Amino acid sequence: MGFYDALTSRLSEGPSLIHFVLTLVSFLIWTKLFQLWRLRRRQDGVPPRASTPTLEKSPERQWGHWVPSSFRFPTPEPYPDWSIETTKPLPYRPFRYGPVYHVTMGLRKAQYEDWIELDNQFPKYHAEKQKRIALRGDKSCKTHPEAYPAAMELLQEFREYLPARYPSLYQKTEKGVKNLWSGEDFDFEGDEQGRLVEDPMQMAARLVQDDLAIMIEREDGNYYLLAGATLLPGFWRLEDKFGMGLSEIHTSGDVPQYKEKLEKGMMNFFRRVKPQEMVARNNYFFQVDDQLGWSWSIGLEDAPNVSWATAEKNRAIQHHYFRSERQTLRRLPNSGGVVFTIRTYFHPVTEIAEEDYVPGRLASAVRSWGEDVSRYKGKDKYQDVLLEYLDQKHQEQLDRGLDLSREDEVRAYPY
Repeated sequence: MGFYDALTSRLSEGPSLIHFVLTLVSFLIWTKLFQLWRLRRRQDGVPPRASTPTLEKSPERQWGHWVPSSFRFPTPEPYPDWSIETTKPLPYRPFRYGPVYHVTMGLRKAQYEDWIELDNQFPKYHAEKQKRIALRGDKSCKTHPEAYPAAMELLQEFREYLPARYPSLYQKTEKGVKNLWSGEDFDFEGDEQGRLVEDPMQMAARLVQDDLAIMIEREDGNYYLLAGATLLPGFWRLEDKFGMGLSEIHTSGDVPQYKEKLEKGMMNFFRRVKPQEMVARNNYFFQVDDQLGWSWSIGLEDAPNVSWATAEKNRAIQHHYFRSERQTLRRLPNSGGVVFTIRTYFHPVTEIAEEDYVPGRLASAVRSWGEDVSRYKGKDKYQDVLLEYLDQKHQEQLDRGLDLSREDEVRAYPY
């Protein structure tokens, strides 16, 4: 019996079977039409819809390879009344009340004009970076050949951004920029082969107060740390992480709940972030020494292993420092590299505890850390002294009549 006869025989068995066959045929037709529609959209350069509406796949990213984008950020307006003498650091206080501490990526949209934050601490940071370049060299600043185009692109982005945003500090020149305060001329073009007198990431780091890192996508679709300048890292060493993939960077550092809560979202973000977008996040730590560049209390920077285990427990409150990072992430339009800027803000705990609402909220935040976060942040080494002091300062504020109900009006997160 042929196929037609067999089908006719089965159809005669009842209406339910007829309905099933018609439904199946209809489904196959619509499936084929949908596939043709998606193929046409790809050919037209329209990406398929992403699961996260705000992070749709970039049309410049095709089959895992970056195609240079024509997008360019607009020229930023000058920072209002910026002065290397009088502009104070922004008062980031990125901690929330307990009782629960939520481990999240904590990303929020940022405006391009706010990409790089400079203030009257620039001379101090500049001097510290120069000292650590002399001491550390390529242990702290290096660029893999795969990331060289991205590092050079970052310099060109700075060439456009810095003189426009901070015209009293930087001046655009024929080959790069000039620092009007220090007198340094930065040549971004180099010799006839385009070679610079120093590593491009090291040069970039000397222009700003931030540390810098660039993640590059390889053929396997993962992102790798292939360019960095981490002169003020505090707790980690570039040489330990250089060349690692995104997940390995975090798991090797025992970042709390990375696999359970952060990995999937972070991987999706890196694959989908477009040149038109920039995001920022803040974090915070404590250290029990006063060194901006490297926290010596966790061990010597060149020791085989460094950890909180070496730190002295319950040092006096005068040795407690609040360390906060503001990070931005954006994709470079030509190379497709994803750039981190990591700006560290560094203050004595005794200084920030004088601010209204800060000691009570900070004490509540520290008490909300789970065991994994507490271990990661070294809480056992300072909690007794720190919490006793914060509680005391909080009570002093209440005794003088501080109205806790007005906090949201006065100080919005992450300030």
